[in-house]
Amino acid sequence: MKILGKTALVVLWILCASAAPVSRPYQFNHENVLGTSFELKVFATAETIAEQTEQVALREIDRLNGIFSTYVADSEVSRWLKTHGTEQPLSPELFEVLALWDHWRTKTNGALNPTAAVAINLWKNSTREGKRPDEKALSKAVASMTQPQWILNPQRLTAVHIGDQPLVLNSFVKSYILAKVADKVMQTPGVHGTVVNIGGDIVVRGNHQEKIGVADPAAHAENDHVRTVIQLQRQAIATSGNYRRGFRVGDQWYSHIVDARTATPVSGIVSATVVADQATDAGALATAFNILRPAESAALAATIPGTQYLIITQTGEELMSPGWKNFVLKNEIEETWRKNSSAEDRFEVTVDLELARFEGRFRRPFVAVWVENKKKQSVRTLAVWFNKPRWLPDLKRWFGKNQSTAQDYASLGSISSATRAAGKYTLVWDGLDDAGKAAPAGTYTLYIEAAREHGTYQLLKQDIEWNGKPGHFDLPGGVEITTATVDLHAVSKN
Repeated sequence: MKILGKTALVVLWILCASAAPVSRPYQFNHENVLGTSFELKVFATAETIAEQTEQVALREIDRLNGIFSTYVADSEVSRWLKTHGTEQPLSPELFEVLALWDHWRTKTNGALNPTAAVAINLWKNSTREGKRPDEKALSKAVASMTQPQWILNPQRLTAVHIGDQPLVLNSFVKSYILAKVADKVMQTPGVHGTVVNIGGDIVVRGNHQEKIGVADPAAHAENDHVRTVIQLQRQAIATSGNYRRGFRVGDQWYSHIVDARTATPVSGIVSATVVADQATDAGALATAFNILRPAESAALAATIPGTQYLIITQTGEELMSPGWKNFVLKNEIEETWRKNSSAEDRFEVTVDLELARFEGRFRRPFVAVWVENKKKQSVRTLAVWFNKPRWLPDLKRWFGKNQSTAQDYASLGSISSATRAAGKYTLVWDGLDDAGKAAPAGTYTLYIEAAREHGTYQLLKQDIEWNGKPGHFDLPGGVEITTATVDLHAVSKN
């Protein structure tokens, strides 16, 4: 048998390598998944594999939601909570989560506590009554939250439910589900990387490096500037804060994050972002760092290798772990925005829109939101949401105006932020065009265009006067965008 020479072997290796399937990114977006939005990026060798992986991920979410959801009457945890004083066998997943709760309750000295639902319900009642709970009610809540709720037997994977208080498990259950979904995705042949994002908590797996913007709690619009941009690989990130959810009692706004040790909402920290090797570490710590004093947070982070964080206080101060800067990407555009936004006051247009809700979860339609001038020229694109470039022409008007730059929107990274409600989005226009130059005073038209793959189409528009004067418009809803409002208003730095 003739043996190939060295040169022939090299040529053969090159030919084989060039014939190897190439991994490409595919993206899927769904609403009303675990009560929020779900984004899946898959780096796969074929679109059919990516679409198969989408179904794998959704099935895993459904399976785990059927274990953990306290909102589903026949979930495993709901059935277990109906028992009392008897030893019950648990699935490995539910047992692991209850054990993690014991771990984090001890590690945070009670700051993280599943019975925080007691205090949350107390404050929800206060919103209806219009007054904050009195000291007697708070003390009673604290006393009830100090009581143990279960006894675990790790040898038999059983639990005895011994308490009678409502439980809230979602401080890190979402992160637990993220990790399990990422595991399932990466087991699919032909998949080489994934980014799983549920409500702003993210897991990155495989060879892919993901650019992730960390939302600024003072700028909560989807297209607003971010606080910083980092890059992760094979890690998880979670952000928790008070800027999207909370309680309004009278004229006072309170965070939805409650310190179980005092039964009161937290106030000193507005946002905490944590990067960790384990998703549950990131999720638990992001919530805990909103409750603990910064010194306590720093000490706790130091006990978990690979953990880095960014904490933002109520006064806007940034508190970072020593290694946080190693993740940060220098971004001149963001720095320029930060300088421009430092003026005492500015004027902007805020667009609030809500997508139509369907039974169960549903794919997000393609959406474009942009501004045109009187000459019908596109001035500024505020958002373009799509996952398959070949369907972009379905956004007829936007694509016709922006065809030459349409692909620029395909490589945007992810955003880590506090969880928001499913289907509700806020966008802003600061009066700059796509090149970053100030648009002159005059009449402009804001467009909202939505198209569903093989489905419906909707176009909304509103003329606005960009002249520094406030205004408000309610746009008529339709089949894809059910409600939309446009507000012109001044924004004070203070």
